[in-house]
Amino acid sequence: MSSSSSPTETIVLGGGCFWCTEAVFDRVQGVVDVESGYCNGQVVNPSYEQVCTGRTGHAEVVKVEFDPAAISLREILEIFFVVHDPTSLNRQGNDVGTQYRSGIYYTSDAQKQVAEEVIREIEASKTYSAPIVTEVAPLANYSAAEAYHQDYFLNNPNQGYCAFVVGPKVEKFQKTFASRVKA
Repeated sequence: MSSSSSPTETIVLGGGCFWCTEAVFDRVQGVVDVESGYCNGQVVNPSYEQVCTGRTGHAEVVKVEFDPAAISLREILEIFFVVHDPTSLNRQGNDVGTQYRSGIYYTSDAQKQVAEEVIREIEASKTYSAPIVTEVAPLANYSAAEAYHQDYFLNNPNQGYCAFVVGPKVEKFQKTFASRVKA
C-alpha cells in the first residue's frame, strides 16, 4: 500500500516492449507507479539477456500501481488496448518473440473478470478485424527488470527506438485519452 490515503491496486500488463508500455502509463492520471519487469516464465529473476532469447517463457511487462478512486481497472485496460496491438501473436511491430506477447496478468478474480469482460466487449465491437490474442493469466514469477530499463523513455527520449517507436505510442495515448494525461 502506498502512503496516500486510499489503497492502491496493481495490475501487470504485457504490451510488447516494456519501454513503450511504461512510457504511456507513466503519463496516466491516477497511476501511482510503473515498473518494468518480467513475468510468467520458468526462470527465477531472469536477466534481460535471458528473456531476449525467448527461452525463459517470460513476458516483458509493466507493473502498474494505480489509485482505483482516481482511475478504474477498466479504464487502465481501455488505454492498454489502444496503445498496443492485441491481435498480434508474440510480436509488436519489429519486436518478435514470446517475450513480446500481449498479456494481462491479474492478482485477483475480480481483475480477471474485468479483463475478460473488456476483451469480450472489444471483440463484440469489431474494433479489430483479427481476433484478440491477449493472454489473461494469474501473475506468476514476477521480477523487476534491471535498473537501466526503469523510466527508459524518460531518460533516453532521443535514443532511436524511443524516438521512432515509443514516442508515437505516447502521442497516440495523449491524443486518444487527453482527459487522462497527468498535468
